[in-house]
Amino acid sequence: MDQQDDLFTEPTAPEGEFLTLGHYAERAYLDYAVSVVKGRALPDVCDGQKPVQRRILFAMNEMGLGDNAKPVKSARVVGDVLGKYHPHGDQSAYDALVRLAQDFSMRYPLIDGQGNFGSRDGDGAAAMRYTEARLTPIAKLLLDEIDQGTVDFMPNYDGSFQEPKTLPARLPMLLLNGASGIAVGLATEIPSHNLREVASAAVAMIRNPNISHAELMEKLPGPDFPGGGQIISSEAEIAAAYETGRGSLKVRARWKIEDLARGQWQLVITELPPNTSGQKVLEEIEELTNPKIKLGKKSLTPEQLQVKQSMLALLDTVRDESGKDAPVRLVFEPKSSRIDQTEFVNSLLAHTSLESNATLNLVMIGGDGRPRQKGISEILAEWIGFRFATVTRRSQHRLAKVNDRIHILEGRMIVFLNIDEVIRIIRESDEPKSALMSAFGLTERQADDILEIRLRQLARLEKIKIEKELEELRDEKAKLEELLANESSMKRLIVKEIEADAKQYGDDRRTLIQQEKRATFEARVVDEPVTVVVSQRGWVRALKGHGLDPAGFTFKAGDGLYAAFQCRTPDTLIAWGSNGRVYSVAVALLPGGRGDGVPVTSLIELESGSHLMHYFAAPAEQALLLASSNGFGFIAKVGDMVSRVKAGKSFMTIDEGARPLAPMPMFPGVTQVACLSGGGRLLVFGLDEMKTLSGGGRGVTLMALDPDEPLIQALAISDAGVVLMGTGRGGKAAEEKLAGAALAPHVGKRARKGRAPETRLKVSSLRPALPAGSGN
Repeated sequence: MDQQDDLFTEPTAPEGEFLTLGHYAERAYLDYAVSVVKGRALPDVCDGQKPVQRRILFAMNEMGLGDNAKPVKSARVVGDVLGKYHPHGDQSAYDALVRLAQDFSMRYPLIDGQGNFGSRDGDGAAAMRYTEARLTPIAKLLLDEIDQGTVDFMPNYDGSFQEPKTLPARLPMLLLNGASGIAVGLATEIPSHNLREVASAAVAMIRNPNISHAELMEKLPGPDFPGGGQIISSEAEIAAAYETGRGSLKVRARWKIEDLARGQWQLVITELPPNTSGQKVLEEIEELTNPKIKLGKKSLTPEQLQVKQSMLALLDTVRDESGKDAPVRLVFEPKSSRIDQTEFVNSLLAHTSLESNATLNLVMIGGDGRPRQKGISEILAEWIGFRFATVTRRSQHRLAKVNDRIHILEGRMIVFLNIDEVIRIIRESDEPKSALMSAFGLTERQADDILEIRLRQLARLEKIKIEKELEELRDEKAKLEELLANESSMKRLIVKEIEADAKQYGDDRRTLIQQEKRATFEARVVDEPVTVVVSQRGWVRALKGHGLDPAGFTFKAGDGLYAAFQCRTPDTLIAWGSNGRVYSVAVALLPGGRGDGVPVTSLIELESGSHLMHYFAAPAEQALLLASSNGFGFIAKVGDMVSRVKAGKSFMTIDEGARPLAPMPMFPGVTQVACLSGGGRLLVFGLDEMKTLSGGGRGVTLMALDPDEPLIQALAISDAGVVLMGTGRGGKAAEEKLAGAALAPHVGKRARKGRAPETRLKVSSLRPALPAGSGN
C-alpha cells in the first residue's frame, strides 16, 4: 500500500480484548478506500498529478530523459518506475505513460512519445517494447526545481529510495491538463484549460486575493479541450459550474461547408467534442440508418422507423478522411443539394455525439491532504499558497548555498593574503588543520577546503576571480534576504516567473466558447387529417381521414371504443395516469392500418403503480378543462402537457382517494363552467373565475362537495346552455336541455354547492348545448 497520511489508524483492539471481524473488516476497507482515493485515482491540487504520473515523470527525470536526450524504450522507463517507486502492474504504469504522451488526451503532453501511442478512435498503443519516450519541454514546469529543496521527499515502498510527495509545479498543472478518475465513493472529472488563461487568472489572484468569481471567470472563461470543439453553454452556466466545482457543459463539434461542382456541397467535421471519436460517430450513424430491434420487442419502434426514414432522406454517404494532414475530417454528403444546410447539421448533432455533455466534477486531494470538491477560486488559492511555499523554500535553499560558498571563499581570501605563512604551517605542522584554524581563526569547513585546494588555484589570477565571485554572491545574498523578508518582493517574483512561463509555453485557445441553442430534431410530418381511435383498454391507432363511421371500427374481444378524435398528423395524443401524470405521443407515431393498433403503454413509460384513465388528441393550442373528483380544476393547453421523455411529466396534483376526470375541450364561445356532483347537484359559474395553469397543479375549488361525494364532471359551456344526460322512465336513455331561465337557478359563484335540477331524469353526465340552428 502506498504511503498515506494518518487519516485512519490500524484496526487494533485494546490489549486483552477481542476485535470483532466486522469491525476489523470495516477499518480495513476504509484503509483500502483511502489508498485508492489518495494513492491512485485523484490528482493533487499542488502539481495536478496522480501518484503513478508523478513517479513516471520523476523516474524519467532521474534517468536524464530531458527534452534534449535520446529517447529510450518505454519498457525501460516502466521497469525503473515499478522497481523503484510503483509496485503495481506494468500495464497500468504503461497506460499512464501512454496517456501522458497523447496529444488528444492531454492539452499539454508531458512525454514525447516515439512510435504508436494510440489514436483518438480508441486504437491502443503499441507494446512498451516497441515505443520510446522522453520528457517534453513543458515538463520542465514540473521538474526543474526538484533539486532545489522545494518539496518534501519520502521513502519509497521498501525504503531503498526517496521519492517526492509532490512536484514543484511552476503553473497550476491540475487545470492545464485536467484529470479523470474513479475512486471508492469519489470520482473526478477536471477538464483541461488554456495555459495563458490559467496563468492570467493566477496572476490576477496573486495581485488581488479577494478577486470576485465573476472577475476570475473573465480571465478563465472555461475549458480548452485538446480536440477543440465549441462550448455552447451560457456564461452563467459555466460560471455556476466553476463556482461550485460541479456541473455539466454542452459541447459540440465544429464544421465547415465545402462547396463542390454544379452546386453540390458537403459537410466536413474538423473538431470533435471530448470523449468523442470519428469511429464512434460512424457507428452511431450506422445504428440510426440500420437500426436493430430492441430487446423484448418484435419489431422496430415507431421512433426508430421515423429517425431511420428522416436520416435516409437527408444523408447520402459518410466517410472518415482523417489522417496525418487532418487529425479529424468526417465528411457527410447530403441526399440532395437542395436540402437545407441548417436542418442537415441539426439532425446530425441531435442524433449523434457530435453534440454531447462534458461533465465538470472538480474533486482532488487538497493542500491539507484530504479529498474534496473545490471551486475554481479555491483551487487557484491553494495552488498559489503552494507556489509561495515552494519559492520560499527554493530561496532559503539557495541562500544556504550562497552563504556556504561565501564562507568558503572568505577562507580562500585569507589564504591569498597569507600565502607564505599558510604554506609554512602546512609544511611544518603535524596537525595542519588545527594549526590553520588557530592561526587564522578559520572554521573547520574553511580549513578542510584550504587543505584540499589545488596548487593551480593559488595563481594570482584566481584571487581576482574569487573577489569577483564574492561580490556577486553578496549581491545575490542581499536580494534573497530581501525577497524572504518582503512579501511584495515575493509576489513580484512569482508573477514575473508565471508571466515568463506563459510567454514561453503558452498557445492560442482551441475550444470556441459561444452560446448556442441545443440541437433538436423535428421530423417533418405530412400534415393530413386522421382519426385517432382509442379503445377502452387503451389500444390506439390512427386512421386516415375524418368522418369515419365508428360502427366500422373493430376491436379485440371484450374491448370497445373509448373515443375517436378527429385531428391532424402534427397533433399530439395526451394520456392521463391515475396519479395525475400526463404522457404525450405524437399522432404521427401512431400505427395505422386495419389492425387493432398498439397499447398506449407500449409507447410510453408508465409510472409503476399507476394506470391510464383518459385520453385526448388535439393540436398544441387546444385548451382543456382539467378537474379531479375531489372538486379542484384548472385550464391548460395540450402543448403544456407535451413532454420529450417517454416517462411523461407530473401535471395534475391528485389528492389521496381522488382521481382525474375526463378532460373537456374548451370550444370557441364558451363563457361558463358547469359542474355535476355525485349527489346530482348542478352548479354553473363564469369562466372568468377559472385559472389557467400552464405548469399544472391542483387548481381552484370548482364546487363544494359533501363528504364522500365526488365531482362527476366539469365542462365549459356557451350561452346555449347545457344538456342533461341520464335515464328516464323505464330506464331508457334520455336528455333534457337547460338554458336561459331554466338554467338561471343553477348559476352562482365558484365553490358553491349548486342545486339539483328540477327534472324527472336521473342525471349521469352533461354535455354542452349547441347554438340554435346548428342542431343538438
